[in-house]
Amino acid sequence: MADVAIPRAKPQMIEANAWTQLKHNRNWLGFWFMVPAMAFLIFFLAYPLGLGIWLSFTDTRIGRVGQFVGTENYEWLWDDSIFWLSVFNTLLYTSVASAIKFAVGLYLALLLNENMPFKAMLRAMVLIPFIVPTVLSALAFWWIFDSQFSIISWSLKHLGLINQNINFLGDTTWARICVIFANIWRGVPFVAITLLAGLQTVSPSLYEAATLDGATRWQNFRFITYPLLTPIIAVVMTFSVLFTFTDFQLIWAMTRGGPVNATHLMATLSYQRAIIAGQLGEGAAISSAMIPFLLAAIMVSWFGLQRRKWQQGENND
Repeated sequence: MADVAIPRAKPQMIEANAWTQLKHNRNWLGFWFMVPAMAFLIFFLAYPLGLGIWLSFTDTRIGRVGQFVGTENYEWLWDDSIFWLSVFNTLLYTSVASAIKFAVGLYLALLLNENMPFKAMLRAMVLIPFIVPTVLSALAFWWIFDSQFSIISWSLKHLGLINQNINFLGDTTWARICVIFANIWRGVPFVAITLLAGLQTVSPSLYEAATLDGATRWQNFRFITYPLLTPIIAVVMTFSVLFTFTDFQLIWAMTRGGPVNATHLMATLSYQRAIIAGQLGEGAAISSAMIPFLLAAIMVSWFGLQRRKWQQGENND
């Protein structure tokens, strides 16, 4: 029996079908629009992350290719008291700064949402700490808290409250307080402006109806403002925690982790061990040790949002 020839589709027909599918299938079109962003993220985020994790399992040093050593770097860190001090400092720094930034930012957002004179100018002024470069802010705070030329010590001495300058950045307790205060000053505008944007979406009719029912200002906030802001608060605080946990520029410019490693965060210790000391494998291990903490912060926010959707009877898609 003779073979039956199967007609092949012409290239023009294949191109036409692909173009038709591209025009009518929005998911397929969306995928192609996401390809450049995916390539960017893979090249600049996923690859460096994977390379850093791989380096943490090697004894790589600057100028020398390392060999695979397994979990040796992590075992060494487990017995390193400075590493655990940096973990404590990071958790303290992140928890205290994030909590205060949320409280102050929420208060400013509620205040700026009210009708007041010069409201636009006040909103612009709130953004100033956030738009100033981090290093410039750190240098300004370094001058403010300087042991010899501190404006705070100068003012207190002229008021007769102290007899000698306060060594803000030379004392372990004061140094922690100073870097936390500097981080709060820089981070409050981000929280405040973002929450203010969320407040703009709340319908005034809800407050009017609640007021007619005899609700107080606290009840309006407790039962209207806060529930509607919960998704935005979750996202804002997730980013705030991530930015604070991985803070490097502010700490390094102000104290370089001192005094006596009292302000060393995991990020600054990783830089010191990897770049300054040349131990790339050890520094990469410290950086990799930050990943579980960051994933935990993200998952807490994600599960909180999913639980709220479930309570409201929404889909989880």
